[in-house]
Amino acid sequence: MLNQSLQPSEIIVIDDGSTDDTGLMLRKDFPQIKTLYQTNQGVSSARNKGIHASTGDWVALLDSDDEWLPDKLAQQISALKNQSHYKICHTEEIWIRNEVRVNLNKQYQKKGGWIFNDCLPLCAISPSTVLIHRSILEEVGLFDTELPVCEDYDLWLRITAKYPVLLIADPQIKKYGGHADQLSQQLWGMDRFRIQALKKIIATGNLSSEQQQAATEMLIKKARIYLIGVNKRGKVDEATYYQQLIAQHQVDYTAAF
Repeated sequence: MLNQSLQPSEIIVIDDGSTDDTGLMLRKDFPQIKTLYQTNQGVSSARNKGIHASTGDWVALLDSDDEWLPDKLAQQISALKNQSHYKICHTEEIWIRNEVRVNLNKQYQKKGGWIFNDCLPLCAISPSTVLIHRSILEEVGLFDTELPVCEDYDLWLRITAKYPVLLIADPQIKKYGGHADQLSQQLWGMDRFRIQALKKIIATGNLSSEQQQAATEMLIKKARIYLIGVNKRGKVDEATYYQQLIAQHQVDYTAAF
C-alpha cells in the first residue's frame, strides 16, 4: 500500500493471530500503520474488524497474498469521480501461480455494470481489487463470519443485487496463488458454501423476480452437482439434505414462476 501514487488516508493491518512477530515488526518499522491484533478468527472477522476500525468514506481491501500495483487507488478514484453514480469499483488482475504468470480463463474475466447474474456461478470480484463506499456495507452488511470460504461470494451477491459495479479494465493488482496454505486448497467441495450463500439470499425475499429466478436455478444446479459428490463419498445424511433442498427449491420455483 505504501507504494501507491495516491496514498490512502489511513492503513490498517489486522494481525489475525500470527505467531511470527508480524505485529511487532509493523509497529517498529511502520509506525504510521495502525496494527490491530486478534486471536485467529479467520479472514471474514479480520476484514470486518478493519472495516469497523476505519474512518474514511471509501474502503479498500488487500489480502496478505495479493499486491496492489502503484496506480490502483489513483485509477479507481479518478474513474469514480467521473462516474459518481457508482459506489463500488473493482479492477482486472494479474494471476501469478507458483511464481509464473498465467492467463485468465474466460470465466474469470471481470465485468462491470449490473453483474448479479455473473456473480452466481463463482466469485466474480476479487476482494483486493475493490474500492467500496461505506454506505453500501452499512446497508447490506459485512462479511459472514460463519462462512470459512466463499465469504466474498456471499457479500458480492448481496451488493450486486442492489448496485451496479464499475470496472477498471486494466489490471491493478497481482494475485498470487498455488501455495498450500490457501483456504481454497484446503477445503473440499467449495460449492457447498456457495449453496449456503444462495440459500440465504433467496430467503431474504429482497431479490427482483428475475434475480430470484436466476439464483434459484443456480442453487439447484450447484446442489445437484454437489449431491453427486456426496453420494460418491457415501455421505448419506448430507445426501439426504441436498435431495430435500433441491426438491424444496424446485417446488418454490414452480410455484413462483
